[in-house]
Amino acid sequence: KRETGALLEKASRAIRGGKMLLARRDADFAAGRAYYAMFCAASALLIERGRRFGGRGAVHRAFGEEFIKTGAVDPTFYRRLLDAHDMRIAGDYGIETRLQVADVRNTLQQAQAFLLEARRCLDLRRFGMQENTRTRRNRY
Repeated sequence: KRETGALLEKASRAIRGGKMLLARRDADFAAGRAYYAMFCAASALLIERGRRFGGRGAVHRAFGEEFIKTGAVDPTFYRRLLDAHDMRIAGDYGIETRLQVADVRNTLQQAQAFLLEARRCLDLRRFGMQENTRTRRNRY
């Protein structure tokens, strides 16, 4: 689907943007780009299953139901999505504290892994393959 590809491209651009912000030591706003990358990747997966949502909370819940509870994606990715969201909120709205560069760098790496996992899921779906989730668990 064209929309899926566009969302994956946005996720990739968000990661690049986050790295550029982090290089300028702007961890607060780089965190938002890391979260947005994960959000776009999760949205792309849901769209491939015919599910569309307007709000981030609905995307979070649906991603958990469609991909985590079914074992299609390791639960670590769901936790990373929620943690990145919390970090984004702290970075965007926090006044008295600043996010640490090392923490945001780690979240950007997790966003990259999230995007790769989304692409892996989409490749499996495109080729009509199913994965044995037991052999894949705790890979990250």
